Amino acid sequence: MAAKAYQNFIGGKWVPSRTGKTFLNINPARHDDVIGEFQASGAADVDAAVKAAAEAWKSWRLVPAPKRAEILYRTGELLLERKEQYAREMTREMGKVLAETRGDVQEAIDTAFYMAGEGRRLFGQTTPSELQNKFAMSVRMPVGVCAMIAPWNFPMAIPSWKLFPALVCGDTCVIKPAEDTPLSTFNLVQTLIDAGLPPGVVNIVTGFGPDAGAPLVEHPLVRAVSFTGSSEVGRIVGQTAAAHFKSCSLEMGGKNAMIVLEDANLDLALDGALWGAFGTTGQRCTATSRIIVHKDVLRDFTEELVDRAEELIVGDGLDQAVQMGPQINRPQIETSIRYCEIAKKEGAKVLTGGKPLTKGALAKGHFFAPTVIGKVKPGMRIAQEEVFGPVVSILECASFDDAIAIANNIQYGLSTAIYTRDVNRAFRAMRDLEAGITYVNAPTIGAEVHLPFGGVKQTGNGHREGGTGALDFYTTWKSVYVDYSDKLQRAQIDTGE
Repeated sequence: MAAKAYQNFIGGKWVPSRTGKTFLNINPARHDDVIGEFQASGAADVDAAVKAAAEAWKSWRLVPAPKRAEILYRTGELLLERKEQYAREMTREMGKVLAETRGDVQEAIDTAFYMAGEGRRLFGQTTPSELQNKFAMSVRMPVGVCAMIAPWNFPMAIPSWKLFPALVCGDTCVIKPAEDTPLSTFNLVQTLIDAGLPPGVVNIVTGFGPDAGAPLVEHPLVRAVSFTGSSEVGRIVGQTAAAHFKSCSLEMGGKNAMIVLEDANLDLALDGALWGAFGTTGQRCTATSRIIVHKDVLRDFTEELVDRAEELIVGDGLDQAVQMGPQINRPQIETSIRYCEIAKKEGAKVLTGGKPLTKGALAKGHFFAPTVIGKVKPGMRIAQEEVFGPVVSILECASFDDAIAIANNIQYGLSTAIYTRDVNRAFRAMRDLEAGITYVNAPTIGAEVHLPFGGVKQTGNGHREGGTGALDFYTTWKSVYVDYSDKLQRAQIDTGE
């Protein structure tokens, strides 16, 4: 049976790529399961999509924000109805277990309802004027055409973070989903269409970074770029956008630390470590990749974490008994292998895992064993560089201050966590950890859609997704002055009075 063919969505129509090329979307847990055939687009396809978005913006920006929001609300209702279908299809194309893909769809639902509410809350300011008979205020204005490049690990949640605030703000969009997981973005956009989104307001172009992503960032009609991915690619995106004076939001890598102090509830910390390190097979930018443990509890914590990691059930995420799914593709498996070898060469010890799983049904997919690495020093590459797989390092600390110093000694700053019963140390950690997110007595994963999401250092460039932070990126401020004095008044002129 031939794979289902999917086309680009441009100007309200499903159209084939002008390149005539396609690629296959393969289940990472079962290579004989082909989800679909998608367009390998090029610059001409991107140009058509951006021009369609630019044309649609002329009318979409004039639709009242509460009316734009009503479409998002209907989208949320439809996503609720389709949640199980979309979750199962996401597990097939991305690999993570059903409980997690249901959560991924739910995050899109939550974002739809939250941003629908913002349609009546796009507040500006009113302020007294320095002159008589003059009114002063600020209003949010839509930016225009927004380019969006989404990752494969949250293939519906993250596109919703980008699309929904942009839409409620009055922008139009061209989104390029990751080539590993395009179907979930198609499902999201199809839901928007079914909810009544006008043609051209959202456009999808599938393909690969150099062929489709780069022309999208470079296109002269694109006013803003939202990118989620690696720091290496993000640097290129940011430089390209800056050269053309485009607004650019970058959400990139992490090397997230979880601190376990000697007074921590160890059972709770172990639960958090297991979920933070191996949830989504470690393929989250917020995944717990370093666990900094106080020397007094290091041995007990390490032994128990290794035991729990070895008990995890790995397999096809559609199996309800499975606790950890595959990695997304072969290059990610090779990255996990390489970093385990690097760790051993630098003097660390692989305590469990460290290799692909290839026996039985696992031979049909990209599976890697849950891996715990001990005797890791802060300067080792395994403690500094992002792996993006089910690989977690354990580092020893001697005190609270030592733990904070180790946690901050990286180039990234996305998420952090601390386990302690001492409220004073918890508040100091909230203040001193260099990260965009800090959890107390919870793992480094689990952000909520109504709060800002993003990081510092090489994790991002200061913008935030989620909450009102997203509105700040997808709008621009306009100051408005109304002089009703019926005479010339010269502001900021010294009258001598």
